[in-house]
Amino acid sequence: MDVSLENLSSSQKDELMTTIKQKIAIANAQELVTKMTEKCFKKCVGKPGQDLDGSEQKCIAMCMDRFMDSWNVVSRALTQRLQQEQYKG
Repeated sequence: MDVSLENLSSSQKDELMTTIKQKIAIANAQELVTKMTEKCFKKCVGKPGQDLDGSEQKCIAMCMDRFMDSWNVVSRALTQRLQQEQYKG
């Protein structure tokens, strides 16, 4: 089925953009969790076992907090830059 964006109504285009934005947000969240898990596990867990000891739990919690803070800073900066570019164009 060949569908051109020109053939869509304004409301259909808006609905399509909303769907795309939702899918991108889900993909970004999945990527965030995957990267955070990989990096914090490698950093904090020296020898995997049945349970995490107290220091591993604390390390993972702090690592995840820092990772989220960093992710948020980068996301805000990217959003601001995209908005600035949008206003220029």
